[in-house]
Amino acid sequence: MIEALRRRARLNAMIRDFFARRDVLEVETPIMSAAGNTEPNIEGFHTRFSGHVDAGSPVRWLRTSPEYPLKRLLAAGVGDCYELGRVFRNGEAGGRHNPEFTMLEWYRVGWDHHQLIQETIALVQQALQLVGRSPASVRIVSYRQLFIDGVGLDPFVASEAQLRAGLGDVGIQPDGLTRDDWLDLLMSHRIQALFDNDAITVIHDWPASQAALARIRAGEPPLAERFELYLGPVELANGYHELNDANEQRQRFARDLDIRAGRGAVLPPLDERFLAALPALPACAGVAVGVDRLLMALAGTTRIADVLAYDFANA
Repeated sequence: MIEALRRRARLNAMIRDFFARRDVLEVETPIMSAAGNTEPNIEGFHTRFSGHVDAGSPVRWLRTSPEYPLKRLLAAGVGDCYELGRVFRNGEAGGRHNPEFTMLEWYRVGWDHHQLIQETIALVQQALQLVGRSPASVRIVSYRQLFIDGVGLDPFVASEAQLRAGLGDVGIQPDGLTRDDWLDLLMSHRIQALFDNDAITVIHDWPASQAALARIRAGEPPLAERFELYLGPVELANGYHELNDANEQRQRFARDLDIRAGRGAVLPPLDERFLAALPALPACAGVAVGVDRLLMALAGTTRIADVLAYDFANA
């Protein structure tokens, strides 16, 4: 455990030096908010404030990422910034997940996702040097080409039946699964296993239906200006050329809530302060990196407990 704590401390110091040298400002934003995350596949924790009602909404949601308050700071003119801190996701506990974990998130004003890909690669390469590992080879590939190379299917034109067949002998209960679900299953069960353990793989230009908070580039098909970065088969980072259209973002939140309602899930309140600030968000790109997953890769372990002082079961 002691060596794991020392490695984490060295990584935290390296991250802060990395951004200090690039004049990116470290900031802190609230861990508790009156609004929650609508993303259908992420569940948040919430608690209740017992003080005077003048303090605002008594129900407070623990952040699943610092994204919304960081973008409010960007809209207020703070410029390039990052936050390194704890985030919380309910129901995610196990060998590779802990309900509280450390996230690094940063934003670059005037950049697109391709520029941010290069900086994210540089950060991961520098982290590898901390443990004496050689620089990883790098493959940057489009989502479409990744599927063609990996399973011989074009993800934008293949039928759902073809996507299901691409899973081969992987047994999946198909009831209620959407096209995006089948694509995600192919990614997790077939394609990620092909990634070289000593390589960084970056996947860009995702289906528009998986844009989340990214801009969508018009074309045939339209593409989400989003990327994911993997070290070996492990996803470390998710980044966007950021959407700054408040109306479009509100529509995406509404679709999220519809999905959640259909599942009987909790419906968190929208972040109206974030939506109000979004029109002033400058053109920018942002990315979130799972620090614990990066530490797992540096330690050569698949158990998140190996990089924590105490995991959820022992907290």
